[in-house]
Amino acid sequence: MPIDFNLPELGENVTAGDVLRVLVKPGDTLAKDQPVLELETDKATIEVPSSVAGQVKDIKIKAGDKVKVGQPILTVEGDGAPSGPREAPDEGPRTDQGPVLGNVVDITRGARTPAESKTGVPGALSAPGWKIGAPSASPAAPSVRRMARELGVDVNQVQGTGPAGRISVEDVKTYAKRLVTGARAVVEPAVPPLPDFSKWGEVERQPMRAVRRKTAEHLSAAWATVPHVTQCDLADVTGLEELRKKYAKQVEAVGGNLTVTAIAVKIVAAALRKFPQFNASVDMEAGEIVVKKYVNIGIAVDTDRGLLVPVIRDADRKNIVQISVELVQLSEKARNRKIALEEMQGGTFSLSNLGGIGGTYFTPIVNLPEVAILGISRASMQPKFENGGFVPRVMLPLSLSYDHRVIDGADGIRFLRWVAEAMEQPFLLALNG
Repeated sequence: MPIDFNLPELGENVTAGDVLRVLVKPGDTLAKDQPVLELETDKATIEVPSSVAGQVKDIKIKAGDKVKVGQPILTVEGDGAPSGPREAPDEGPRTDQGPVLGNVVDITRGARTPAESKTGVPGALSAPGWKIGAPSASPAAPSVRRMARELGVDVNQVQGTGPAGRISVEDVKTYAKRLVTGARAVVEPAVPPLPDFSKWGEVERQPMRAVRRKTAEHLSAAWATVPHVTQCDLADVTGLEELRKKYAKQVEAVGGNLTVTAIAVKIVAAALRKFPQFNASVDMEAGEIVVKKYVNIGIAVDTDRGLLVPVIRDADRKNIVQISVELVQLSEKARNRKIALEEMQGGTFSLSNLGGIGGTYFTPIVNLPEVAILGISRASMQPKFENGGFVPRVMLPLSLSYDHRVIDGADGIRFLRWVAEAMEQPFLLALNG
């Protein structure tokens, strides 16, 4: 009998994607777990394996289509098991809530806006009377409850459209979409309609790719929510450059690249231990500052699909060689579209190095729900007055942007000066930890 294969769940906060390639055609014999689709989501490019087997009878999508979780992809004739997740026995209500739908605020890791509650639901839009952890009589399958938890939705607040009010996956998605639409209205100003540009000459319209759309949404929310302050400074890295060149071959021998970025990750990780308010998030609804006890540094990587931010976990516990190797691996994965979603989640501070391209200073945008980001520009030889005369020194421009709700100007410059001095005198890093 014909069996439909529907697009399965793709990961945390991922509800749709753009079809890059269809890997099978009608008449092909399909095996279970065989890749049938190459899909670009707002976080990664993935191959989607089939959960059914048999002869492909019909392909319901094509390259360029946007498909949603649960949407039919193809039909096969055979004895394969039906697609879709198996329903485990209902374990009853759970109190854990996943992050809010990623397309409100996040490009990499399910970030919360300050208006969110601890459950991950936008607090300004939360329905009254929520009772997290209270027994639920809402008729819904375990798979539907699981999706509701992943989207940060209280299933008790969802109106079911099935028989006897039974709640479906579509009901949960519709409810979540209403919350998302309302959340956007809170953080995004009204955008006036564009004029007809073709009146003045030829134009070309290009669709925004998934990563670019997500970047635009996330950074718009960050800019509208966070009162940004950017402070700049110069670090004299003449001695650091000598050490970097001296030990570069040694690091290359183990598969790393001893770059300024790798060294900066280690220095920033140490700075975050000394200045924990920079390793935090703001929960405005609860009136709390969430200080993380772990240090995960996100590194902005320029790819042909847009900006991706892989995360180096526990950076404070790794030496510069380990960070150099991991940075090479993550960057290659990001550029080759092989990076996993979990490798871009959980960051506590971000770092963006544009020095390889050029420029002096820039204003990096804080990556919500983090509260600070360090930008690095191109180093240059400059005259520096020392001991009564000018000497040539290699100077590195640094730009620190931070959330003024959490960090004051004096703390901002203290942090930036500490980072600059650690670059100027590498021994201080070993001396002070």
